[in-house]
Amino acid sequence: MFDFLLVEFPVAKIKTYIFLPPLFSLILSFFCATGGVSGAFLLLPFQLSVLGFTSPSVSATNHLYNVVAIPSGVYRYWREKRFYFPLTLLITLGTFPGVVIGYFLRISLFQNVKNFKLLVGMVLLFIGAKLFYDLLFPPRDLSFSPEAPTTHTFNFRNLIFEYGGRIYSLSTPLLIIISFVIGIVGGIYGIGGGAVIAPILLAFFHLPPYIFAGATLFATFLTSILGVIIYTLGGNGPDFLLGFLFGLGGAVGLYFGARFQKKFPQKLIRLILTVILLYISFQYIYQYLKA
Repeated sequence: MFDFLLVEFPVAKIKTYIFLPPLFSLILSFFCATGGVSGAFLLLPFQLSVLGFTSPSVSATNHLYNVVAIPSGVYRYWREKRFYFPLTLLITLGTFPGVVIGYFLRISLFQNVKNFKLLVGMVLLFIGAKLFYDLLFPPRDLSFSPEAPTTHTFNFRNLIFEYGGRIYSLSTPLLIIISFVIGIVGGIYGIGGGAVIAPILLAFFHLPPYIFAGATLFATFLTSILGVIIYTLGGNGPDFLLGFLFGLGGAVGLYFGARFQKKFPQKLIRLILTVILLYISFQYIYQYLKA
């Protein structure tokens, strides 16, 4: 009945309805934007298991999704004075070189779909476990403040700033090192790293999502640009049509997700994402073990 809407994607070597990619990414990114992530960590399993797109170009397509989708969400955070530049800079300094290493691991060790799905499963398990932990043991109240953060110290040793009447202190070398490791994983996976670093900033650095959401999104945007370039130069470029369709839906979802972040029931978001993440991660890990 709707065969006229079927489109063939040359790089991905798949055929699907033209409205499916933007519709899926719109819904996904809307919920994920409230936590400061683009949704690319769930977009990749959708491409692998639903669309059947398994070549290394799927990681590049995921990066392209971030490049197209993220600016709208970042703009919303910047407009509401919730874009904190020092934190963005530190995360980007770490993830940038990590993405380069991640690419070479993707086309070698993780060229095999079986190994790649195991990595995807482990990443999703980490994120899902963190969300599940927060459901059982909610983090302390991190209230929203309409005021922009005030930086007290920003150097090679520490980042100290004030937000909502509280003082937050971070070790800059530690954050850069963690971002570097996450950049490697993000480079392999095609997520830029935001989905992995956001739970860490919340759980171990105790930062409010209202501060790091814009920073993790923008850092993911920058590293994803690098990811698209590296994959393309290496002959494993993205499926541009598929990536742009995902990105268009994601741009709308991220914009409105960022806008409604302050009003959305965070527990409901965490519960939905936790169930989805744990289910997919267990499926991929089980497939690896039984093979």
